[in-house]
Amino acid sequence: MDKEQYSTIEQEISPKPSIVKNVFKAFITGGTICLIGQFVALFYITFFDFTERTASNPTVATMVFFSMLLTGFGIYKKIGQFGGAGGAVPITGFGNAVVSSAIEHRTEGYVLGVGGNIFKLAGSVILWGVFSAFAVALIKTILVKMGVVSW
Repeated sequence: MDKEQYSTIEQEISPKPSIVKNVFKAFITGGTICLIGQFVALFYITFFDFTERTASNPTVATMVFFSMLLTGFGIYKKIGQFGGAGGAVPITGFGNAVVSSAIEHRTEGYVLGVGGNIFKLAGSVILWGVFSAFAVALIKTILVKMGVVSW
């Protein structure tokens, strides 16, 4: 059997995914995560006297913390299996990915296993965040100096 025959047989046997069903589940999952994030932001605004703008940082930290806890207890994996791409909402998906890699490599030790694998993933994200923030700040500074935009 050559590769073409194998591929043909595999396509015939493999179940066809329901795209509409998967999109709906991703929408519900991602929307629920975002709704919870909105409630967390409202909590900070209501009880800690944050403004809408200043509530974003503690909200992000709280959502990452929640996703890390859920990953540690094995719940986020079930959320991801149900919601697919909806479970990969950037903030909670990042927390899940970091903790998952740490849990996966814990047998290699705390420094080389857990620490090393956390920073393999998080390092590139942090580097990209710092670089893009620098680039945006530089562009804005240039535009302000040219008088195109104001602070």
